Amino acid sequence: MDVATPTLTHEVFGAATAHGDRPALVDLHGGRVYGYRRLAAEVAAAASGLVRRGARPDQVVGVLAGNATTQTLAVHTAIAAGGIAAPIDPRLPVEEVVRLLRSWDARTLFVTQDLAPAALRAADASRVRQVVCFGPADGTLDFAELLALAPVALPEVDPRGQVAMVLRDGVAVTHAGMLARMAELDRPVGLDASDVVLATCPIDAALATLGCLVLARGAMLVGACPVATADPAGTCQDFGVTVTASGDGPPRRV
Repeated sequence: MDVATPTLTHEVFGAATAHGDRPALVDLHGGRVYGYRRLAAEVAAAASGLVRRGARPDQVVGVLAGNATTQTLAVHTAIAAGGIAAPIDPRLPVEEVVRLLRSWDARTLFVTQDLAPAALRAADASRVRQVVCFGPADGTLDFAELLALAPVALPEVDPRGQVAMVLRDGVAVTHAGMLARMAELDRPVGLDASDVVLATCPIDAALATLGCLVLARGAMLVGACPVATADPAGTCQDFGVTVTASGDGPPRRV
C-alpha cells in the first residue's frame, strides 16, 4: 500500500472525529441532517456489513439514489468496502440502467425507496444479486440491516492502483485519481471548513465527486437535488450558503 497517497475514504473521513457533530450533510429533499461523526460511523459500519455479506474488492456497486444523502452513504460504503462505486443518474430509463449494470458486471445495487421497483427490474435483467434499499422495500435488503451486522475488518486499498469510482463519462478513476479531480474542482473556490455548499446538480457522479470534496474540506453540503425541492435563493439565505454548484460548470462563490 502506498503510504504517501491516502485512500479516498481516509481523505474524506480522516478528520470526522475531530469535526464531531458539526453538520456535514443537510438534505432538503429527504429532510435529513448528518453530522460528520455519524456519517463516518454509518459508512464504516455499512461497509463492514457489505463485506460480511460477501462483497469483494474491486467489485462494482451501482448507486441509484434519489437524494444527495443516500448517494453519499452508498458511494462511500462501497468504496470503504474495497469496491468501486458507480453512481447512476436516476433520470435514466430502466433499459439504460440495465445496460450500465451489465457493462460493469455489478453485483450489488444501492437504491432509495422511490426507485426500488425500477431497481429490482434492473437487477433481474443483470447480474446484480443484492439490492440494498434505504428503508424497507419488498425484495431488497434494508440498509439498516447492514449497520446491525457484527463488524469485520475492511480490506486494504492501494490508492494508486485501485479504482474508487466510475464517473459520468464511464471512466474508471483510482483513489489517487479522485483526489486529483477533487483538487481540480476546488481550484476556482478554495473550500475550507467555514463554507456551506449548495448543490442543485443532478444526482450523478458529478455530485458524488463534489460531495467528496466538500467532506474532505470539512465544509457543509446542502443538497437541493432535484432543484425543484427548494427555492435556491431562499436556501442560500437560510443556510448562509457561500458556494453554489449547479452541474453546468465548476462551483462558484456567491
